[in-house]
Amino acid sequence: MEKKIQIVSGTIRIAARLYDTPTAEAVYKTLPLKAQANTWGDEIYFPIPVEMLLEKEAKEVVEMGDIGYWPNGQAFCIFFGPTPVSIQDEIRPASAVNVFGKIGGDPVLLKQISAGSPITVEQAAP
Repeated sequence: MEKKIQIVSGTIRIAARLYDTPTAEAVYKTLPLKAQANTWGDEIYFPIPVEMLLEKEAKEVVEMGDIGYWPNGQAFCIFFGPTPVSIQDEIRPASAVNVFGKIGGDPVLLKQISAGSPITVEQAAP
């Protein structure tokens, strides 16, 4: 069954769906998560209590709205535009990430979330 989550920060509420991957399963089991948002270009990330290695499908360049897990920092990452290491219009994490989900709706809304803002990730009804 497809797993869905909600990402909430202040008045922003964004739905996302998770893929059928080991990382998605591990993250889903830890929900709800509460953290403070960190930003790096057009990426929001925060540490989570999940330890995973890179999966064979890990990506060095991701797409707008992708949700990834960054093993180097044990972090949940949401990508919605270029980062400081992007080349031209690509969206490039600091290093490879396990892409395990996708934002529904307009990921550009995430630009309204600033560093230090409280952020919650919770399970949503299927």
